[in-house]
Amino acid sequence: MPSFDASVTVNGVPYPARSGEALLEVLNRASAELPQVCYHPQLGPLQTCDTCLVEVNGELVRACGTRVTPGQVVQTETAAARHSRAAAFDRLLGNHLLYCTVCDNNNGNCVVHNTTALLGVEHQDTPYRPKPYPKDETNPFYRYDPDQCILCGRCVEACQNLQVNETLSINWEDPHPRVLWDGGSAINESSCVSCGHCVTVCPCNALMEKSMLGEAGLMTGLPLPVFQSAVELVKAAEPSIGYGPILQLSDTESAVREGSVKRTKTVCTYCGVGCSFEVWTKERRILKVEPTHGPANGVSTCIKGKFGWDYVNSPERLTTPLIREHGRFREASWDEALALIARRFTEIRAQHGPDALSFIASSKCTNEEAWLMQKLARAVVGTNNMDNCSRYCQSPATMGLWRTVGYGGDSGSIHDIEAAGLVIGIGTNTAESHPVLATRVKRSHKLRGQRLIVADLREHEMARRADLFVRPVPGTDFVWLTAVARYILDEGLEDRAFLEQWVNGLDEYRASLAPYTLAHAEEVTGIPQDTLRQIAHEIVRADGTCILWAMGVTQQCSGSETSTAISNLLLITGNYMRPGAGSYPLRGHNNVQGASDMGAMPGFVGGYQNVEDPAVREKFTAQWGVDLPQSKGLDNHEMVHAIHGGTLRAMYLKGEEMGLVDANANYVDAAFEKLDFFVVQDVFFSRTAQFADVVLPASPSLEKDGTFTNTERRIQRLSRALEPLGQSRPDWEIIRDVANALGAGWTYAHPSEIMAEIAALVPLYSGVTYGRLEGFRSLQWPVLPDGSDTPLLFTEGFPFPDRRARLYPAEFIAPVEPPDGEFDLHLNNGRMLEHFHEGNMTFKSAGITQKVPGSLVEVSPELARERGLESGRFVRLVSRHGAVRVRVHVTDRVAGRQLYMPMNNPSARDAVNRLTGSHTDPSTHTPAYKDTAVRLEVLPELGDNPLPRVNHRYGHPTPQRGVEVERKWQRADYRFPGALYNRLAAQRRAPETLGGDD
Repeated sequence: MPSFDASVTVNGVPYPARSGEALLEVLNRASAELPQVCYHPQLGPLQTCDTCLVEVNGELVRACGTRVTPGQVVQTETAAARHSRAAAFDRLLGNHLLYCTVCDNNNGNCVVHNTTALLGVEHQDTPYRPKPYPKDETNPFYRYDPDQCILCGRCVEACQNLQVNETLSINWEDPHPRVLWDGGSAINESSCVSCGHCVTVCPCNALMEKSMLGEAGLMTGLPLPVFQSAVELVKAAEPSIGYGPILQLSDTESAVREGSVKRTKTVCTYCGVGCSFEVWTKERRILKVEPTHGPANGVSTCIKGKFGWDYVNSPERLTTPLIREHGRFREASWDEALALIARRFTEIRAQHGPDALSFIASSKCTNEEAWLMQKLARAVVGTNNMDNCSRYCQSPATMGLWRTVGYGGDSGSIHDIEAAGLVIGIGTNTAESHPVLATRVKRSHKLRGQRLIVADLREHEMARRADLFVRPVPGTDFVWLTAVARYILDEGLEDRAFLEQWVNGLDEYRASLAPYTLAHAEEVTGIPQDTLRQIAHEIVRADGTCILWAMGVTQQCSGSETSTAISNLLLITGNYMRPGAGSYPLRGHNNVQGASDMGAMPGFVGGYQNVEDPAVREKFTAQWGVDLPQSKGLDNHEMVHAIHGGTLRAMYLKGEEMGLVDANANYVDAAFEKLDFFVVQDVFFSRTAQFADVVLPASPSLEKDGTFTNTERRIQRLSRALEPLGQSRPDWEIIRDVANALGAGWTYAHPSEIMAEIAALVPLYSGVTYGRLEGFRSLQWPVLPDGSDTPLLFTEGFPFPDRRARLYPAEFIAPVEPPDGEFDLHLNNGRMLEHFHEGNMTFKSAGITQKVPGSLVEVSPELARERGLESGRFVRLVSRHGAVRVRVHVTDRVAGRQLYMPMNNPSARDAVNRLTGSHTDPSTHTPAYKDTAVRLEVLPELGDNPLPRVNHRYGHPTPQRGVEVERKWQRADYRFPGALYNRLAAQRRAPETLGGDD
């Protein structure tokens, strides 16, 4: 944040300010009690409500829309300012029926209620005028009540310029303006993505979560006739007693709610963006998610983070341990289940050695739980057979960064991505996989002129918004990236000063580029040479380039090589060691970064310290009191092969649906059936749990304390909002109890004690404490012992002995399953906005399932014509590894002979990984999910379109500059509340310059 460079005098007192900032921000820092109904610091000045009027140099102005200039003299309490603010707010009350005591939004944070009290309103002069429109209750998650809408435009601004979905607008020219979705569609038939931005920023009860209605207050669940009578009683009393006593009653009722409504800060359990917010609960009911000022998200959420919490109270939750006997599961006590696990683990270790056992941690669980899982494996059982699901997605990105810059994490923060001059997205469907992060790119692209280049197989939202969209041949990103790098070097466009000071290996790297001419790249990738030249020059010209990539890159045989090529390209152009630049491998799960940070990997203990390093083992032995195994263990891909080979006999897996998310699922299922003993720990009886011998009931994030680390290396606390359901337990407690059943003697009583141990052994987390993470505070690793953190990596060089990065000569690995005569189509796969991964959590939400009931396969219009397909037609997709039955959705998001099938599917039998093979990136063993060829068999059955008409993809957004308040000012019935005062003041200053009627 820029330092203060100006001074503003407020009511006779000077206050420091920043030139160009909103004057209202200065007044708020000065603690001026100034109404500001439409203003929101994360939205900026809307200037629709006129309630923040103040005198500046003798003129009434909107404080939100006035920018600071040095020497301004501001008066907030003149009679003209107070009168004009009251008149402006009175007009707003003409749009809103005050019935606070029986309103579910009477929770201490209703801006309309609080402004009524602040201004001491006793009676309103502008009569309430209902609008001639019904409530819109079509969306499954929230409703819009036009009669309560004050037309502040916050929701429009949030949709247009923060979320940038561009669905909402206000028809200012209409006799009865209201908020519109797609220009007048019902919400559930519009382009609304149910992100919840509009509901979050609404200053009253016009937009409300349906889960709040009738639940929040003492008297808000009244039957409709009684409710209406209560409202009429309040309004009848107002003329005689005024609003004062009525507001006192509502304040009392609001205070009483505090005893029953609990607000708990937590962190989202879905993708790696790391949104944080307060969750409001009443007993076990989840009333709403309220984002305010999360460091990664502010007020932003997506459909899942805002509304996708039904799974927490699902009747399908596991609530007691289960033991398999005679092919069936029976309920068991915790003591019985733990004793069985200890006995079988001990027997298998005694008979076959510790490396006959394996452990898989969860990227959904906390850092502390990942730490205990790897400690259980290494310190209690004695094996490095330890992994987590980053093997399925992010390991190649980490490998590429380790090779070149030394740290396997994002170079900076989400803020840096927003500040970049150019963003390049490669193999990332960011708007659906990381929606809140995508909003920052969309916002900067729309409002600031940021350039956007997208390379992907599908024309998803980010591709459609891009300044340049390229569709390379599948699996060939390495080739065009390397050709662009060679062109930059050949043309002398590299950042020579940066290379000379900070980078090694230029000559060897340059030599490795010899085959990668632009002509060769065009032949292999299909991207024209002129387009590649354009990409090169865009990178060189940009004021900072950020490259974002995800599973479209990493889930290829060439994943590590392509990730390396990305980092090489950034190095030669000087796009490290500066804000608004760098490498951003977008982490898929909420804690996939943290699980790896904690050492839930076969070759590293916490903080990526090598298990084969004697000094590392000695440090851990001193802390833990046991010798650690010396050699690298098996990763989760190798574990499956080892089970088939007979050397791996037991597995303990927590919080991963490995039976659906690992490639070649049929092969994985067969491996699970061969295990001598299998323990699965989960919230639900998953597909994987069906193969288990013992199933342990775990608790989701809302029922535990701990920390997550997001994609930008940001460590954040989550706190328990609900007690564990039934006999379920937080994962850290279960792992502790398993370890103690094996004789470990662990005494952890709270996750903060585990974090203290992490800080003592992991240099990247050495300054992390729960106290430093209190509330919404966060830290980005590396964190020094004094608590100072590192939002921007590489400010003083790179973590190598000479502090210099390394250009790494990578090699292209071609796809091994290109389409051929028998399997003639390429199958791509990935995420959808509405669901997360396989859908174990999101399919528990009726509202989300309404939007996307199941799986589908996207087929291009040209292929549909060729094969006689239509949306809803059932087809069988057959690969070299398996077959699935799925319905077609015809869409131009895919082209030619490309197919796209989402991961999410409520039917394990027809999951996409029945089709993917066991071939991998050789450096990391990450499965090449995106390298799959199939054939398509048309089936006779025709069903409904798998994408219902209530899905947002059928909508028609209405982009505009924002709330467009100028259109309101042009209405014949609009008058600026301070117009007369300003006119008279101007006449006093220069009467000869004015004339005519006002």
